[in-house]
Amino acid sequence: MRLKIKKTGSFKNSKRYIKLIENASVYDVAINSPITFAPNLSLKEKNKIFLKREDLQPIFSFKNRGAYNKIINLSDSEKKRGVIA
Repeated sequence: MRLKIKKTGSFKNSKRYIKLIENASVYDVAINSPITFAPNLSLKEKNKIFLKREDLQPIFSFKNRGAYNKIINLSDSEKKRGVIA
């Protein structure tokens, strides 16, 4: 699925930013969770509402992406001290 990104000027290097997202190593530990249409919420809000289904990740959370990203960016000395999650 391709998403249209509205240019707001908030990201000076939006193409570079999108490339960083597409190539992020967190996809090594997370599934590509689906985006599903939410009919009841859409009706209530009078708009088309879609939900990113992170609850379908193996651990039922998006937190594995952030934790993995933090861990792979630790320095050697930080890694030696260990990680508590």
